[in-house]
Amino acid sequence: MLKIFNSLSRKIEEFVPINHGKVGMYACGPTVYDFPHIGHGRKYVNDDVLRRVLEVVEGYQVTHVQNITDVGHLVSDADEGEDKLEKGAEMTGKTVWQVAEQFMDYFLKEMDSLNILRPNVQCKATDNIPEQIGLIQKIMENGYAYDTPEAVYFEVTKFADYGQLFGQSLEDKLVGVRGEVVTENSKKNPADFALWFKRVGKFAQHAMHWESP
Repeated sequence: MLKIFNSLSRKIEEFVPINHGKVGMYACGPTVYDFPHIGHGRKYVNDDVLRRVLEVVEGYQVTHVQNITDVGHLVSDADEGEDKLEKGAEMTGKTVWQVAEQFMDYFLKEMDSLNILRPNVQCKATDNIPEQIGLIQKIMENGYAYDTPEAVYFEVTKFADYGQLFGQSLEDKLVGVRGEVVTENSKKNPADFALWFKRVGKFAQHAMHWESP
């Protein structure tokens, strides 16, 4: 019997898959703007151990999915909301597209050197932009997001259980919100977060851009 920590209930519980004999496993992948480091190694070794236990010890058929963030991803407040890939391009003298491809290759080689199994499905963000736009449009149609001149924001107060998964109330969340959360005047709530930034203001010259939802 396999027992794991359930981040929703905050308890260690017996693992029972939704579909008998099969497990869908999603593990967040890297933002490919710099070389992999020991933190990446630790995280993906953990993922690999879990997958091998599910497959080899428990006998499940596992479908392991991992994303590759090869499009804009904001850095911390200390970096004034700069885009990680844009910053990487400035440091290397390459385009953001070249930076993403270069460091994705480095990441894959480093994970191979650690004998980490490659995911069954590895999807780049830039290969799935139409799907992301469609999801954002659906969220807006369902009344959970709203459009502003700067961005499309998720309205956290519309989601009753927001914060339940990581054990924080909305009030707690307000204490440590990120830079892109608090800087726009057109937001309904300081904790609302961006689903899509528009090519205006600090993103006016952004190298990676698509039509807004």
